[in-house]
Amino acid sequence: MSVVYLNGDYLEEKDACVSVLDRGFIFGDGVYEVIPVYGGHLFRLEQHLQRLSNSLAGIRLKNPLTNKEWREIIEAVVKRNSDSTDQSIYLQVTRGAAKRDHAFPEKISQTVFVMSSPMQAVSSDKLTNGVSAITHEDIRWHYCHIKSIALLPNTLMRQAARDAGADEAILNRDNKITEGAASNVFIVKNGTIVTPPKDDCLLPGITRDLILEIARNAGLSFSETDVTQEQLHTADEIWLSSSTKEILPVTQLDGNPVGDGKPGKHWQDMLARYQEHKKLLRSGDAQ
Repeated sequence: MSVVYLNGDYLEEKDACVSVLDRGFIFGDGVYEVIPVYGGHLFRLEQHLQRLSNSLAGIRLKNPLTNKEWREIIEAVVKRNSDSTDQSIYLQVTRGAAKRDHAFPEKISQTVFVMSSPMQAVSSDKLTNGVSAITHEDIRWHYCHIKSIALLPNTLMRQAARDAGADEAILNRDNKITEGAASNVFIVKNGTIVTPPKDDCLLPGITRDLILEIARNAGLSFSETDVTQEQLHTADEIWLSSSTKEILPVTQLDGNPVGDGKPGKHWQDMLARYQEHKKLLRSGDAQ
């Protein structure tokens, strides 16, 4: 049975409960993070905790814990669920339980929740053949850099992709690509790796930043610049990145092949470099 952390206690998942008046349940008033764990080692914890602090500040909520306290709790949850070699840590902070009122309540205790799930490896079929995607108007709010738990628009767009027989929806706003419904987006054109720049329209992905770091250290050509819908549809390669899916090649977009319809050589190179980074992380030589 999975063990979770909830407001100071370590409990079996079935025993963990929150109030029906919790503002996370009533209003989606909270933020979250997802942190991979490889061989017991946390993936870029400091960067995830910094993004958590940024998201909390974005919704005017004080961080309930120090980074040291977060690390201790997360490591304790990892240890209590150590039957899974690789794990995915989910943590969530909401404003807490109070009488239903849109205005922020005074003197309220935040809800802090941490759980672990087994990390599911990407299937060999997706690595061999790639995944499909559709394009979709970005219908979300204007603060997408906040990792909010209010994910209904993302859910609707991901379901639209599934209804179309695709794996992901790549979002556009004013003819510019922002990100996927649950991923960051890269294209490759003429050997250059391109991804949209960080702003309020997309989540600053931890894996996204690592890919750019790997590219920079390897001397690869890359750019953070706007990507239009036309550039997306004429790209040589398209990648999706996330903490749990790592880097996936898109080989079909809106029913048409991307490039030659197979995972590209630049993706293969980046995936190999990413796996090498993971190997160092497992040995404790990387973060």
